Amino acid sequence: MSTCGNNLTKHGLLTLSLAVLLSGCGLDMTSSDNATTPQSEASTTPAAETVELAGAAMKGVIQQGLVTATRLISDKDGYYAPQRQAAKPVLTANDGSYVWQLRGKADSWALVELTADSNTRMTCDVVPQCERSGAEPVAFGDTMMLDDSFSLRGAGDLRMETVNLTPLTHLAVALAERNENGLSPDALSGAYERVESWFGLAAGSLRLDPPDLTRLDEFNGVSADALQVAVANAAFLALVNNNAQWNNISDVLNNVATQILETGQISLMGDGENIALADLVSAAAVQASELQAEVDSSVISQRLVVAEYRYVQRFKTIAEVYGEDDTSVVDTPEPDTSDDNSTGDTVADNGTDNDTSEPPAPEPSPEDTVPANAALLSWTAPLTRENGDSLAMGEIAGFEVVYGNSEDSLDQSLAVGDASIDELLVDELTEGTWYFAIRTLDTDGNRSRLSEVVYKQI
Repeated sequence: MSTCGNNLTKHGLLTLSLAVLLSGCGLDMTSSDNATTPQSEASTTPAAETVELAGAAMKGVIQQGLVTATRLISDKDGYYAPQRQAAKPVLTANDGSYVWQLRGKADSWALVELTADSNTRMTCDVVPQCERSGAEPVAFGDTMMLDDSFSLRGAGDLRMETVNLTPLTHLAVALAERNENGLSPDALSGAYERVESWFGLAAGSLRLDPPDLTRLDEFNGVSADALQVAVANAAFLALVNNNAQWNNISDVLNNVATQILETGQISLMGDGENIALADLVSAAAVQASELQAEVDSSVISQRLVVAEYRYVQRFKTIAEVYGEDDTSVVDTPEPDTSDDNSTGDTVADNGTDNDTSEPPAPEPSPEDTVPANAALLSWTAPLTRENGDSLAMGEIAGFEVVYGNSEDSLDQSLAVGDASIDELLVDELTEGTWYFAIRTLDTDGNRSRLSEVVYKQI
């Protein structure tokens, strides 16, 4: 469990490229026919209004999957259901992306579903390989066929124009279907949040663009939250490995979705027949650990360490807090990450206008969220320089975390060369009190003064 410490020692200064912000893929399309239509004709026969919906189907990457999208419309009683319409499916691209065009305005929600046929392929995102019943295993990064019963669903507001399809969104739709008002916006929003809480994910995580776990070195900008979601999705296929009860990923998905449809819950610790939440969480922790050996980027490895520890803690919460006798899923509040040792944000002024302002002091997470010999630090990037001028994200080169056994002697340091990183795991700490502070580095080489010091007892 000390992978992070080893990586930091090995690589020293963390250097990486500019962060790539993952966002939706909404597209603006202009009809070429309209450009050649005479003005008089265009005024009497306006083009039909359409909205484009985009996203990605990721378990691993799903190629040539058949995607259909339908609006969710309420009847006179307020019950929401898909508006049935005849439409030819669109196929997902080699990177799993799709674009769908719906007639009408962006004034409702849509249900999106992916199915598979004989041409559909999925990338194996399980380390070291994906087991298959009655067939040879598929190596990590290679593609494999999907069974005919495979499907993924997701839903979203058309005004957002992005709906991703993953195992976790599939479970959220199943949960929303239990609502007395059907697939209403409120039911779907609540279901997405509930599934996030089951897996210990940050709010809104299921809306993040899912990264391809087999090509992580190409995406240095991917966040720890997005990685945490991705390894959770990989866990569904990982359960097929060495488990004769599940022949393929559809078996796993169908079992969990059926539990949710029938009870609104996932079995917490299992009953010998059904998949348990603990099974999925532990499989996700293992995948986060195994993936660290598959990436070259020290930054990605660091974020995988964070994802691993989050799932280890989530498993401990399930096993220790609720116990094996309680098989329901209980939503837990987010841990309080405030630090009583901090006295608030301060801005130092050394008379140099170009110095960047001091970021808030890093906050070690509560002791029960990380191993006893580690501290998980988090911070917020400053928005202004010390002279009051605004500081854009693109002007921040990174951060320097300093720490030591004395507040007056912070003699160890770790450099974070990515402005998008806002947390760092420092492990392999010896017994005693450790003190931490952080400073901002800008792209011109200026350094802020150190933040206030926080500490943790090991």
